[in-house]
Amino acid sequence: MDRSFNASVRLSLLLIFAICMWGCSTTGLMVRSMNPLMEGMTTAVNRNPDVDMVRDALPASLIQMDGLIQASPDTKLLLRASEAYFGYTFAFVADTDKQRARMLHLKARNYALRVLMLNDHFRDSFDKGIDAFTKSLNELEKEDVPALFWTANNWMAWIALNLSNPEVLLDVPKVEAMLLRILELDETYYNGGAHATLGAFYASRSKAIGGDPQKAKYHFDRAFELSGSKLLFVHLLYAQYYAYQIQDRELFVKTLEAVIATPVDYYPDKNFANEIAKRKARVLLENVDDYF
Repeated sequence: MDRSFNASVRLSLLLIFAICMWGCSTTGLMVRSMNPLMEGMTTAVNRNPDVDMVRDALPASLIQMDGLIQASPDTKLLLRASEAYFGYTFAFVADTDKQRARMLHLKARNYALRVLMLNDHFRDSFDKGIDAFTKSLNELEKEDVPALFWTANNWMAWIALNLSNPEVLLDVPKVEAMLLRILELDETYYNGGAHATLGAFYASRSKAIGGDPQKAKYHFDRAFELSGSKLLFVHLLYAQYYAYQIQDRELFVKTLEAVIATPVDYYPDKNFANEIAKRKARVLLENVDDYF
């Protein structure tokens, strides 16, 4: 798997060089022709449990996607880049370099947002109040769920890293509305990922500013159900936010220990994400006294 992944990276570099040499009339066609290759690379990353190897390889892959988007901003490529930047930032940057994480999450949000901006109603209402914004979401359909999901998740992550600036809180109702719209259109997307995000959202806030333990529990339970409890980052968020919110140390420890004890290949298609969750769970468990 490692060799095939690295070979794919080298091949994509060669194709980018070829794109630069061709005229504009063929650029879009060549970029679109790379979609199967990029999809294969995404699958290879997701299935790879070697976190350190993926960490070392991902920056080159991200730069490659930037170059392809610059040449021809294909919709699938924009969404793939948004997902990849989110994963890289969550896994390797957010815990150690918050300033860089802010920049990367904003970049990732804007990639997915460009897809949503193709909808006239959404584009016209984006900078307006929450009522007009929410109304514009009703014009979006199931095919818009991936763009909604990656815009909302990167936006929420960016907000979480900028809480010292009260102005960012004005964006929170819009992100919440986007996540709720995803549930209306397709709550199963990304194994119920919108439920997991909403669970963390309602559990990370005090009741005075919209936090709600009951809502958090509902969304986490639904995320567990839709994912078959196979996505360990849902358990990670459940411990980090919900168990902490209700101050249940036993639940916190028990949940994280279960994450850490999960064997490799428990969910082969999400090996990478699950191994990241296990690493983060170890850190949380080592610092349990800081939470309780």
